[in-house]
Amino acid sequence: MSRDHIERMKEKAIQRQPITFDEALELSDSGMKQPFHLMAAASEIREHHKGKEISLCGIVNAKSGRCPENCKFCAQSIHYRSGAPVYPLISAAEMVEKARFVAENGARFFGIVTSGKRISGRKEWEAIREAVKLIADLGIKVCASLGTIDRKKAVELKDAGLFRYHHNLETARSFFPNICTTHDYEEDVDAVRAAKETGLSTCCGGLIGLGENISHRIELAMTLRELDVDSVPVNILNPIPGTPLASAPALPPMEILVTIAIFRFLLPEKDIKLCGGKEKNLRQLLPLGIVAGCNSWMTGNYLTTLGRDVSQDLEMIRDLGLKVG
Repeated sequence: MSRDHIERMKEKAIQRQPITFDEALELSDSGMKQPFHLMAAASEIREHHKGKEISLCGIVNAKSGRCPENCKFCAQSIHYRSGAPVYPLISAAEMVEKARFVAENGARFFGIVTSGKRISGRKEWEAIREAVKLIADLGIKVCASLGTIDRKKAVELKDAGLFRYHHNLETARSFFPNICTTHDYEEDVDAVRAAKETGLSTCCGGLIGLGENISHRIELAMTLRELDVDSVPVNILNPIPGTPLASAPALPPMEILVTIAIFRFLLPEKDIKLCGGKEKNLRQLLPLGIVAGCNSWMTGNYLTTLGRDVSQDLEMIRDLGLKVG
C-alpha cells in the first residue's frame, strides 16, 4: 500500500539508509496518491535531521546579462531577447550594502551571483574578493555563484573568507542536452568538485518544470547525493518571455510539493533550500514548501525577477511554529 511504502522509506531516511532509484520512483507514485501523508513524513525527516530552524539566504545579482550559454530558461543569455537588465559588475560597497540588509533581517547566508560562464578579468576578481572579505566581517556566511571555477580560484575565494560555493547542475545528466548545448554537464560537475576539494561548503541543485519528468528529478537528486553537496536549492521555472521556455506549462503545485518531499527523502541530512519561482508556482500553498521538507529559504528578490518582502517570510516561519536559525 502507498502509506506503508511511505512509512518504510521514512524510516530508512531517518536511519540514514540510502533509498534506491526504484524505491524513489515508487515513493513518488505513492506521494501523488497520498501527498499530505508524504509531506507529513518528509516534515518528520526534516525535523529529525535539521530541527525546527529554517535558515534564510539572500542574493545579489552582481553582474547581469550577456551570458554566452544557451540555457533555454535563462533571461540573461545573449541568445534570447528577454529584456532582462544588463550591467557590469557592481562595486564591492554595493554588494556589502545588500548583504547588510538581509543580515539585519535574519539571513545567515548571502550569495554573490554573476552572469556568464566564469569570471576571468583581474579587476572583477579583486572586487569580488574584497566584497567577500567585507561581507564576512558582517558575521554572515558568504556564498558565491561565479560560474565554472578551478581549484586555484576556489582557494583564493576561501582565503578571502568565502564559506560556500554555489553552482547548479540545473537538471539530470540525461536531460541536460535538451536544455543547454553550449557546455558539457561534466563541466558543472567538475566545478562542484573543485570547490569541495578546497574544503568549501557546496551549494548545488537545479530547476524543475523544464519539461523533465520525475525520474529525471530523482536522477538529479542521486547525482547530488553522490557529490555529497551540503545545500540543495530547488528552483521552479518562472517562464520568461523571449526565452525558448516562455510557453512552458506550469507544474501543478502538488507535483512541486511531492518533488520537494522526494528530495528530502533522498537527501535527508542536507539543507534543502526553496528558491526561485516558489511564490508564482506554489501560490497559496507556499508555506507547504517547508512542510514538504525544506529547511532553508531564499528570501527577497531573485536575479531578474521579484520575490516578496522579507517580513512575510519571517511571519510565515513563525506561524508554522518554527524559527529562523
